[in-house]
Amino acid sequence: MEITDFLWLPRVEEKIESKHGVTREEVEQVLDRQPRVRRWQRGKFQGEDVYRALGRSDGGRYLTVFFIYKQTGEALILSARAMDAKERRSYAKK
Repeated sequence: MEITDFLWLPRVEEKIESKHGVTREEVEQVLDRQPRVRRWQRGKFQGEDVYRALGRSDGGRYLTVFFIYKQTGEALILSARAMDAKERRSYAKK
């Protein structure tokens, strides 16, 4: 899966930063650094499923990012937060 660009909705970006303390830059860093990605759930539209990415930002934060992978190669960001303990163990096995 190759992400060619990021799509941000202003309300999603604001929520991620205010509720979870994660910046837009950190999310994009995680997705640029070959995170561990798996399909999370089937999307509403064929070929546009929801994915979960586990990775680290340039600052070393362990983050979980949820996004829709568009057929155009773009990632529509849905949410991002710090990894929980189970996700960190899973990521450490990488």
